[in-house]
Formats: sequence, structure tokens, C-alpha cells
Amino acid sequence: MKFLAFASRNGKEIIRDKINLCFGIGFPVILLVLLSLIQSHLPVDMFKIDTLTPGIAVFGLSFMSLFSAVLISKDRSESLILRLFTSPLTSTDYILGYTLPMLPMAVAQTVICYIVAFILGMKVSVNVLLAVAVSIPASVLFISIGLLCGSLLNDKQVGGVCGALLTNLTAWLSGIWFDPNLVGKGFKTFSNIMPFVHAVDAGRAAIAGEYGKILPELAVVAGYALIVTVLAVFAFKKKMNSDDV
Repeated sequence: MKFLAFASRNGKEIIRDKINLCFGIGFPVILLVLLSLIQSHLPVDMFKIDTLTPGIAVFGLSFMSLFSAVLISKDRSESLILRLFTSPLTSTDYILGYTLPMLPMAVAQTVICYIVAFILGMKVSVNVLLAVAVSIPASVLFISIGLLCGSLLNDKQVGGVCGALLTNLTAWLSGIWFDPNLVGKGFKTFSNIMPFVHAVDAGRAAIAGEYGKILPELAVVAGYALIVTVLAVFAFKKKMNSDDV
């Protein structure tokens, strides 16, 4: 439990950055409202609230990558990590210390998305609690992607990778806006290889009460989350053992 003090410090840093905090929570909500307004003027169910909300919730989690990447890369640029290396913390402790305070923020973001969805007409159901729980592996995945990038890149580079590239990959490969089958078999295959569409489909299955479909989708997301977390630990450990922190 040595990492708890470090996690507490990181939690305070996250809360202190109110602009990014509000943007990360507020942008998915604004997007949900705008697309719901568009749906109200469409003759077909293109952005049906029950299927749109789980997708927007996953898309919102992609911002967790940017937050975690900026936090760890900023610590590296300010040489805070060098001073912390004198502590008994291991590379695993550091990654856990960055991950733990990010999870409540990710869960809060998901909960707020569903609360807004209720206001917009989504049926209140106990399945929403399951959908929130199902989002946790995706939260860990996106946070770990940010920590991996933040361990390898500087604070300017992570903005392009985790801000522009990752959010666009999540948007286009997750099936939020359209069925990947509409683009073609190759695009559908590539989407299925990536974890984003599985995270969205797990949330949609939870909302629809199709419980048998959740675990297969969630297994892919959890597998990716585990692999990326391990890679983040090794990348951070490599930085700890090098002069170029």
C-alpha cells in the first residue's frame, strides 16, 4: 500500500486542474445533447438514446488517456520523478498511484452521461448500474494508454497522440456513429481487432439486458487493459533505470 500517498497527491493534482476536469466531463455531455437534438429531427433512429449513450460514455473515457499522459509527462518534465525515485516505490507502485485517482473521475464521467441520458428520455433501469460497472475495464484501458504514452513521450507529444490520434481512433473504430459493416469487411475486421468497439458493445448489451453478450466483449477489453498496463509498468521501469527521465 506504499503507493497510496502518491495516489493521494495525484488526486489533488487532478482536482486542481479544473479546466481539463470540466472539459473531460462536460464535452461528452454536450455531444450527447447535440446528437439527441439531431435525432429528434431525423426520420430514422440514427442516434437512438439507448445505443448512443454507451458509445458516448466510451468516447468520453478516451479523454482519460490525455489526462493521465499529461500528468505523468508533466511530472517527468519538472523532474519530480527524479526526486521520487529516492523513495521505496516500485514502477508498479507508480503506475498504480497514477491509475487509482483517475478511476473515480472516469466512473463519475460515465455516471453523468447516463444521468443526462435519463433527462433526454432514456428509460431508467437497473441495467445502467451494470453498464457503469462494465465501463471500468475500458476506463483502466484508456488510463493505461495515457500512462504508457506519458512514460515514453514528452508533454507536447502526448497532446497529439492521446488528444488527436486516440480520440479519433476511438470515435471511428468504436461503432458509435455508424455500423462498421457499412464501411466494408476490412474495416469491420480491423475494428474488431481493436478494443473500442467491444467496449461500446459491452455497454450496449448491459443496457439492453443481453447479459450473455457482455462477457465475450468485456474479455477483449480487459485483455487489452492488462497488456497495456503491463507495458506501462515496463516503460516506466525503463525510464527509472535510464538517465533520460
